[in-house]
Amino acid sequence: MTDRILVFYGSYRSDRAGIRLADYVVRTLDAQGADAELIDAKAVDLPMLDRMYKEYPAGEAPPPMEALANKIRGADGFVFVTGEYNWGVQPGLKNLTDHFLEEWFWRPAGIVSYSAGRLGGAHANLAWRGTLAEMGMVVISSTVTVGQIGKTLDDTGTPIGDAGKSFERAFGRFADDLRWWVEAGRRQREHRSPPF
Repeated sequence: MTDRILVFYGSYRSDRAGIRLADYVVRTLDAQGADAELIDAKAVDLPMLDRMYKEYPAGEAPPPMEALANKIRGADGFVFVTGEYNWGVQPGLKNLTDHFLEEWFWRPAGIVSYSAGRLGGAHANLAWRGTLAEMGMVVISSTVTVGQIGKTLDDTGTPIGDAGKSFERAFGRFADDLRWWVEAGRRQREHRSPPF
């Protein structure tokens, strides 16, 4: 069975360096046999959170929200590609994820963070762990931080130089970890329904 993995990206900036990282994640997971899809918060463009998906009567949620809820429910796992804003999470990505809750339950999630600086979005990476766990996901232990993204990936999302080689090794381990949890989660759901 093919692993269905949604890759979420949340920058709304006009010069989005992180999109090259999100594209790399999708391409690489696809090359490993997964069915990965990019969910770009800017393209989905949900409004600032007023009502969660579950707060709409059945069939009355805005069409983009309904479509995304169906994709989330149908996924086996998630990757969150996040930049860091002032030691915190990207507001666009946080807004998108907060529109949903039960749709996320009982699936693994991994975090790949980046920044223009050397810390690679580590503060946002850490902040997302608690948020995703609270939303019902199992956050895998492997993580990837990409510092100096412009020296790690070129404009097409191709790894470059020593930083790119190091990133590829780290992402390989991360992807293996994620896919292990995706398979474990699928087997468990086939064996036993989630407790709630």
